[in-house]
Amino acid sequence: MNIYVSNLGFGVQNEDLKKLFSPYGDVSSVNIIMDKITNRSRGFGFVDMPSTESAEAAIKELNGVSMEGRSIKVNEAKPRVERTTGGRNFY
Repeated sequence: MNIYVSNLGFGVQNEDLKKLFSPYGDVSSVNIIMDKITNRSRGFGFVDMPSTESAEAAIKELNGVSMEGRSIKVNEAKPRVERTTGGRNFY
């Protein structure tokens, strides 16, 4: 299950999230989203856990936990929706 984690401090690294989620089960991957221009964290990321039960337990237990002085938000990731131009064509 893919998990969306937001309100991350800018100093949080992939390894920090992996360490936080590992007690709940196997973590297949962690990806903190970085700004392409500044190469700084955008404050959110994704954690992938193969076991749905482990992922649900992690979501329940870690949502609202304080990390680097910030209360993180942890939810199941929703499929990405393609952006549209609202019916307008730009040329």
